[in-house]
Amino acid sequence: MTIKIVAVVIFIAIIASLGSALFHLVKSSDPEQSRKTAKALTYRIGLSLLLFILLFVAFATGLFKPEGIGSRIQQAHSAKGEQASPNPR
Repeated sequence: MTIKIVAVVIFIAIIASLGSALFHLVKSSDPEQSRKTAKALTYRIGLSLLLFILLFVAFATGLFKPEGIGSRIQQAHSAKGEQASPNPR
């Protein structure tokens, strides 16, 4: 549960960084505003990488389990394979 909360917080920070970059982009064509835009977009890239790595590690360690149509189909296929023949020889 805490992994999901951390992921949502990072995602909100990504959206906030995008909003900040948009604000500085629209505000003025001053070189200082360009630097602020680039800095905000750099933070967004870093946060996106952090989120990706966090989700990958959480999935690999079993802290985060996918739920949805894809995982249900995969579970159904693996259950059919186990029931059909326990010994493939």
